[in-house]
Amino acid sequence: MFEKICSHLLIGFAKLLTGLRLIWKGCEPSAKQRIYYANHSSHADFVLIWSALPKLIREKTRPVAAGDYWSRTAIHRFMIHKMFNGVLVDRNAKKTNPLKPILEALKEGYSIIIFPEGTRNREDTLLSFKAGIYLLAKENIDIEIVPIWLDNLKRVMPKGHFIPLPFLCTLVAGEAVTLRENEPKEEFLNRLRDTLMELGKVKSE
Repeated sequence: MFEKICSHLLIGFAKLLTGLRLIWKGCEPSAKQRIYYANHSSHADFVLIWSALPKLIREKTRPVAAGDYWSRTAIHRFMIHKMFNGVLVDRNAKKTNPLKPILEALKEGYSIIIFPEGTRNREDTLLSFKAGIYLLAKENIDIEIVPIWLDNLKRVMPKGHFIPLPFLCTLVAGEAVTLRENEPKEEFLNRLRDTLMELGKVKSE
C-alpha cells in the first residue's frame, strides 16, 4: 500500500512539474505486450515514460535499469523494486547473460521500457544502438517494438541534478516496428535508430 501511495505521488509530481503528456502518432495506447524504446539523457527518462503511460498499461510495464545505479542506496532500491517494479541488469556481467532478467520479464507477459543507447547521452544526436534490443526482438518476434521520443529531457534533468527542474516535457510514441525475416543485426539497429530520430523531428499539434 505504501509503495502505491508513493507511486501515485511521484506520478502527480512529474505531471505537475513538467506538464507531462504522451502523444501517440502512428500507434494507439494498448494493453498488448510491447517493448518501448527511447532516447536516453537522464535517470528521469524511464520515470517520465512510465508516469505518462495510461494506468492499465503502466501496471504491466517494467522499466529496465542499471543495477549498479539503482542498487546504491535503500531509497534507490525501494523506488526501483517497490514503486516501479523495475528490471535490473548488470552492465558489467561477463559470465552471465545480462539480458536474462529482461527475457524473464517478457516471458511473464510484461511490457518493458528500454534504452538501446546503453548509457546516458548528452548530445543532440543518438548514439549507436547496442545489440541487446536486437537479441530481445529475435527471441520475441511477435512483440511490437514502439519508439518513444523524449523532448526537453536535458533541461528537465540537467547533469549533476537529482531533483528535476520545471520545464514542459512532451513524449511522442511512434509506429510499432518488428524484426523482419532474416534482417541483419546492424540493419535492424540502424532502422530502429533512424525511426526514433525521425520521431524526434515530429512537432506536436
